[in-house]
Amino acid sequence: MNPRADDRPAVGVLAAWGRLPIVVSEAMRGAGYRVVCLGVRDHAVRADYDGIADAFHWIGPSQLGAAIRLFRRHGVDRATMAGKFHKVRLYQPGAWLRYAPDLTGLRAFYSHFVGHSGDRKDDTLLGKIVEVFADGGITMEPATDFAPELLVPEGLVAGKPLTAALQADVDFGWALAREMGRLDVGQSVCVKGRAALAIEAIEGTDLCIQRAGELCPGGGFTVVKVAKPQQDMRFDVPTVGVQTLQTMQQAGGRVLAIEADRTILLDADEFRTYATRNGLTVVAQRPTAD
Repeated sequence: MNPRADDRPAVGVLAAWGRLPIVVSEAMRGAGYRVVCLGVRDHAVRADYDGIADAFHWIGPSQLGAAIRLFRRHGVDRATMAGKFHKVRLYQPGAWLRYAPDLTGLRAFYSHFVGHSGDRKDDTLLGKIVEVFADGGITMEPATDFAPELLVPEGLVAGKPLTAALQADVDFGWALAREMGRLDVGQSVCVKGRAALAIEAIEGTDLCIQRAGELCPGGGFTVVKVAKPQQDMRFDVPTVGVQTLQTMQQAGGRVLAIEADRTILLDADEFRTYATRNGLTVVAQRPTAD
């Protein structure tokens, strides 16, 4: 069937690892869109999109020209990026060959990976991707524009209200995480007794939490995960789900504090049930003025 013969408007998903691109694709389909998914190799799982995506194609992480051509072939001029890209793999031996870019990708990323005149910060690289897609006629939009219900509202999400001591840890961790976000280093910190145990960098939130557990085997620490002060909602939006809680429970974490209205909460009912069953507290709050 010619995809353009389908009168539903087409939207695209650049799908990396995790539940988020699946949930967003489901929301798009439920809203009456024709969903075109481009799965990032070594990150997406093809079977997860059966019955959801009207079209699915594999692309390499830096095959931007191929991605644009595939989207345009299916009549897509609006798309979103969703899911985690395991950036640490870019520093493994042979990564440049494994993730060989096409010509468009090479032009976009040459200065960042070969010429070394550009940096490799998340905002820099993801912003470049958005720019290249725009040049190709594809507007990248926030995933939450298609699924606004994923943004967590302010308040106690699960568990017991915070004690004064725990709130003090949240406040301390919040200021630290906001500064790390301003520097585009990471989004999460783990603290106890107003001391930093672990700060997220390239490894991601789960490994940051695991490291905090190794350094604080007595447990009882607090995890704070916030948006960057300059957060672009089109990419790298803080996201939590049951897996985040599982990692905390295994490592000895007690409290998770997230930013209201700028954090995505996946599988909310399961999330709250798991937190309550395992004695974890989750709060969503808004930042004070920076």
